[in-house]
Amino acid sequence: MKFSDIPGHDEAKRRMRQMVASGKIPHAILIEGPAGIGKFAMARAFAQYINCEHPDPEGDACGQCQSCILHEKLNHIDATYVYPVVKLDSMLQAPTSGDFAQEWREFIDGRLYMDIQAWADTFNKKNAQPMTYVTESNNLIRTLSFTSHVSRQKTVIWWLPERMNEEASNKLLKLIEEPYEDTVFIMASDKPRDLLPTIYSRVQRIRLSRLPDQTIADYLVANRGASESDAMAAAHVGEGNMITAMAVLDNSSEASENFEMFVQLMRLAYQRNVGALRAWGDKLAGLGREREIRFYDYAIRLLRENFMFNYQVPSINYMTSTESAFSQKFARFIHEGNVERLIAQFDRARTDIAGNANGKIVNFDTAIKVIMLLIKPRPEELQ
Repeated sequence: MKFSDIPGHDEAKRRMRQMVASGKIPHAILIEGPAGIGKFAMARAFAQYINCEHPDPEGDACGQCQSCILHEKLNHIDATYVYPVVKLDSMLQAPTSGDFAQEWREFIDGRLYMDIQAWADTFNKKNAQPMTYVTESNNLIRTLSFTSHVSRQKTVIWWLPERMNEEASNKLLKLIEEPYEDTVFIMASDKPRDLLPTIYSRVQRIRLSRLPDQTIADYLVANRGASESDAMAAAHVGEGNMITAMAVLDNSSEASENFEMFVQLMRLAYQRNVGALRAWGDKLAGLGREREIRFYDYAIRLLRENFMFNYQVPSINYMTSTESAFSQKFARFIHEGNVERLIAQFDRARTDIAGNANGKIVNFDTAIKVIMLLIKPRPEELQ
């Protein structure tokens, strides 16, 4: 992976090149920012640039030396990948990244934007919650105790360190406080504040911002064959997340399912069909915690789009043709009198689900509140 393979983030790339040129590379670096913007790709590119035998101080890794070739083949002996995994029913002890090395190589090969749900799905285990166990920290201590073989420095390329359990976090803290001189940790995090504060305070942080809509649209046109208008609509819906934008463009099964679940909720709430709403909540809970969270993210976006739809200014609305057709009749129910409370309710449900609350109870409670908020009159009707 080279810097030139990754759209955007020019300032972060400049900063990384400067670290290598100065010979002052921090022993622990955290690349942080929202999901779907290429943080892990940046971590991989930085590791390759560090180990490259002929790096261009103003550009990129050479891509031709032995180290670059090994990095691009995901086979560099001095590069250790760490990523969250799932303990399968057949396992007697907590697994490490190495237990799924082959699956991991197949997953990241050619993948620029990482999707935790797509990775979780590879384990074929319902409600799988990938995480990093203390066995990983123990394994790292053994691995890093050996000197480097091919390059001057070893690199640990870590995806989502915030998914460590507490015991693993405490072990990692010791590695960061007493680092090996020839080792650089390069971590990519969606939720850096979930790390132990003592770890977060000891890393050099590189913050990446969401991708601009134009950057996403250009990528979709160049790599997915999208038209300019479809690419820009998908980019706006994605809100800076390339994974979401690609799903919208591809009209993925999940995007379609989210739309159908939203429509069903609103129709049943309007009909005040409490029994059917309970079944709706159970169905949503059955999709799994991560999917529930993404549904509520989707619902919040669609509520906002429907509110803006009432202004009849196409340039400020970004919906698919299917969503727009639904909004022709639905948008009038989303107005100044209820939009903020509806969004707050969905956001609260998302937070509760993420906090391991009972999905069936949260979803049903949300559905009941939607009944009351949908029938709330418009402000002008109260005059």
